[in-house]
Amino acid sequence: MKSLSEAAVRQYQRDGYYAPIRVLSSAEALTLRQQLEGFESEHGPLAGPLRQKSHLLFTWLNDLIRHPAILDAVEDVIGPNILCWGSTFFIKEPRNPGFVSWHQDSTYWGLDPADVVTAWIAFSDSTAANGAMRVIPGTQTMDQIAHNDTFRPENLLTRGQEIMVDVDESKAEMLELAAGEMSLHHVRLIHGSDPNPSDLRRIGYAIRYIPTTVRQIAGAHDSATLVRGVDTFNHFDPEQRPDADMSPAAVAYHAARTGAHAKILMRDTDRV
Repeated sequence: MKSLSEAAVRQYQRDGYYAPIRVLSSAEALTLRQQLEGFESEHGPLAGPLRQKSHLLFTWLNDLIRHPAILDAVEDVIGPNILCWGSTFFIKEPRNPGFVSWHQDSTYWGLDPADVVTAWIAFSDSTAANGAMRVIPGTQTMDQIAHNDTFRPENLLTRGQEIMVDVDESKAEMLELAAGEMSLHHVRLIHGSDPNPSDLRRIGYAIRYIPTTVRQIAGAHDSATLVRGVDTFNHFDPEQRPDADMSPAAVAYHAARTGAHAKILMRDTDRV
């Protein structure tokens, strides 16, 4: 074990998640938030495709996906050869109706096998009051469940997808995190989150990690970043680091990679 205790790994295997895990100091988390909000103060809120695979746009996020404290915990649950397949900002503005419906991450990702873990890093405190993530323990052992696409504008998910089974919310656990803490959850775990009625912004950055054995089976030309170990399988095109924050080269490369990614995520729809 590099980071997690044996009990923590057992909980992840049993329940499909583990939290909280301290990976950054409060000061480090504040610095990341200031980096994000400094960009937003000049260019407007980070929105749309810029929230996806943002590690291809910003050098400080490309450093974050390689952070040893994050990777040590991830290695404890998926092994030493690790790819970052994606990353997504989940930002809930104060007094905003945005929410995340009950869903499984694996629904449209096309990754096989379903050996995928999300490291959800809190840039700000994430609490019950501002719409922290909720999970249904143990549901990662279920097969893929059918989802209904709603494309509701207030739903923060790509397709507004909602799981097509009744969810017993009495079994839900709230994953409250302080800034600088993270949670780990399995790609099949049923989870979601409510809107943020508070006066405080909730900022989370979800990093999707896979072992190098995982393949993309729903499309071609998918990409990932090797962040630890070796990749002898080469199932994904290797990604390039941004040469500078939002440089023309980084923006163009990011657009190409997220465009290919979107074709996979939005397949069988008329949406781009």
